[in-house]
Amino acid sequence: MNLTHTVWSPPKNSQHERGLLPTVFALHGHGANCQDLLGLAPYLASGQILLICPEAEFQIQEGLPSYTWFNSVNGSRRTTEEFERVTELLSIFIADATSQYNVDPERTIILGFSQGGGLSYQLGLNMPEKFQGLAALSTSLPKETITENHSRTEKLEKLSIFIQHGITDEIVTVDRGRDARDQLENMGLQPKYHEYNMQHQISAESLAELSEWISDLLI
Repeated sequence: MNLTHTVWSPPKNSQHERGLLPTVFALHGHGANCQDLLGLAPYLASGQILLICPEAEFQIQEGLPSYTWFNSVNGSRRTTEEFERVTELLSIFIADATSQYNVDPERTIILGFSQGGGLSYQLGLNMPEKFQGLAALSTSLPKETITENHSRTEKLEKLSIFIQHGITDEIVTVDRGRDARDQLENMGLQPKYHEYNMQHQISAESLAELSEWISDLLI
């Protein structure tokens, strides 16, 4: 497969032995790695989901397990071409993982935190037929995604969109989460939007509501 990744599979029982598993593909943020979101697995839908976490390609500092999704030369901002390249890379990874692991393609969610959340928006809104849900955590809606999807509302109506943001987030400020909600609503979509008294993080409260949404959608 084209990306380093980690996988958490639920304990075997008679239900899981009968077939494919409800699955969440989780994309970490800037400075994290493929272990970062794996610890959520036992708490999402009571541990009944398969969680697959790919790792970004570019190491920020040698010797440290911190990675970023985009290749920014000399610290420059990522380009639209780089954004599209990484999106295609992840699309291929998801297709390969779906074939290799016990993924139920009819019960799959794309989830992303911060930088990974922007990529999740792009993947979910561009390939709504591949996912039942899109979870965008502490992130913003990329300009490319709005441009490409403004006229695709009909294809997106079946995609459940779940947004969480911290009111005191100083890295991705809450106005960017609100702006994403407003832009999606202007497209005729109905995202579920939640704010929490937290910073750039996943809190116990936000995790509980995320788990409930996943369970309602996939289990």
